[in-house]
Amino acid sequence: MPRNYKLVREQWVPQPIAAAFAFFSRPENLQAITPPWLDFRITSVDPELRAGSLIRYRLRWHGVPMRWTTEIAAWDPPCGFVDTQLSGPYALWHHQHELTAQNGGTLIRDEVTYALPFGPLGQLAHRLWVRRDVEAIFDFRQRRMREILGG
Repeated sequence: MPRNYKLVREQWVPQPIAAAFAFFSRPENLQAITPPWLDFRITSVDPELRAGSLIRYRLRWHGVPMRWTTEIAAWDPPCGFVDTQLSGPYALWHHQHELTAQNGGTLIRDEVTYALPFGPLGQLAHRLWVRRDVEAIFDFRQRRMREILGG
């Protein structure tokens, strides 16, 4: 059984909850908040996200090309949504996006539960690279959201 890891990030933005959710409901904005070093590209997506939407991507992790498919498992405008990996580099990827109106803006909370394949090798990869990379991806995401949405 793979070991689960968790990453939680919160960020307040000076946007009403409807505007913040509208940003996340546009699939092309995912590319805008993903670090360039991943060479992340959406290859197919429904024009409007909803529960059951599939998003297919390609990216490069340390030069290794990968394909990734996620499904919008839950869709609750304007409070949040959940995306889960159907196929890709993780044994488990469950990303919960929560938005809460707060202090005249919106608190955005990301909670990611993930696991790696390959048992002890996956745990070693997590210690050596993956944990640091996942954190760097979400650090970049927070900086870009601050640039785009303010805060």
